[in-house]
Amino acid sequence: MKKILLITGLLILFAAEILRVYLVMPFTGSQQTSTVGIAYFIERYIWYTRIIIGLLVLIPLVRILIKGKRLWVKGLIGGLVLLYCFVFYNFNYKLPADKLFFEPKNKIFTSVADNKVAADKQVVGIVLNGEAKAYPVELIAYHHQVQDTVAGQAILVTYCGACRTGRIYNPVINGKAEKFRLVGMDQFNAMFEDNTTKSWWQQSTGKAITGPLKGTVMAEIPSQQVALSAWLRAYPNSLVLQPDPVFAKRYESYDGYDKGEKGNERERRDLASWKNKSWVVGVAVTGYAKAYDWNDLVKQKLISDSLPNIPLIVTIEKDTTTFHVWNRLVNGQSLQFVKTETGITDTNTNSLWNDDGICVEGTLNGQRLKPVQASLEFWHAWQDFHPGTKKYEP
Repeated sequence: MKKILLITGLLILFAAEILRVYLVMPFTGSQQTSTVGIAYFIERYIWYTRIIIGLLVLIPLVRILIKGKRLWVKGLIGGLVLLYCFVFYNFNYKLPADKLFFEPKNKIFTSVADNKVAADKQVVGIVLNGEAKAYPVELIAYHHQVQDTVAGQAILVTYCGACRTGRIYNPVINGKAEKFRLVGMDQFNAMFEDNTTKSWWQQSTGKAITGPLKGTVMAEIPSQQVALSAWLRAYPNSLVLQPDPVFAKRYESYDGYDKGEKGNERERRDLASWKNKSWVVGVAVTGYAKAYDWNDLVKQKLISDSLPNIPLIVTIEKDTTTFHVWNRLVNGQSLQFVKTETGITDTNTNSLWNDDGICVEGTLNGQRLKPVQASLEFWHAWQDFHPGTKKYEP
């Protein structure tokens, strides 16, 4: 009976240590269904489990190891204990998400003059109160998050490499600028834990999906995903995040990620259209979401469309990296646009607009198209977090 109790207790400890990591990491089968509730429960009560089960198995364990007469039984139990120690170490200090991916130790920002990031690299850019910053995708895809400030405002820059989702949030929750740690993923999307309430937050939506703050949503701050050259053209005084020397080796494995060339099957782009790993430009407005196939956008160069109450255009620049989504309503008139060698022209007034959505010639000279928040991501991610989304069909 004591042996059965001992082995049962050890098996429970094994299961608890393994499942708390397995269920929130991209292991085979772990992300096929939402098990975040189970993982959260285990995480919250793991120390209670360790202590209670440890006390229950301690006495029979000591008796068997000291007083047991059968050497094979001692060997088996001793082996299980050593195996548990191995599992405990690896599933607590090697395999958890925050032991594999770290925030920058040194947040190094430079001006254009001292920038070392290649001009064709894609960045997530933000502007607040006239201050601009750019975060190279290949850096933040490794870090998953950068907690920073722009114009004195706290921001949380997030990125999920498996979904290709870049989001910037206002991390002020209940009046406090919250700190976060990476805990793993749910449905292949990165997940963070806040330091105060230990709630778990979904990267793609900014929503707390379990814990005391479940249902709370962080406010997203508008951002752009463009080539660095395009960003600096629009914001020449922008600061650019530089590689942290501490993680130089880890960055190497992300070289080419922003072009969809990285070899990992979870992060490599599918060149066909409307496949799980195909690229789409996603746009969401209240109660409505739509996706635009990247291949189609590259081919057409400009797409005119309308969402409820928002006539818009989707364009791509010659670098085939920088895309824009703008509201084409100007002075109460829905403009129709065509792509030209020198920019885009509205057929209503024949005014010429540049790649930054500013009219530079014609009767609308000086007018600026209003940007519509959009995201470049994998089709599977856009579908998962925008159920009922529509496809743009040319």
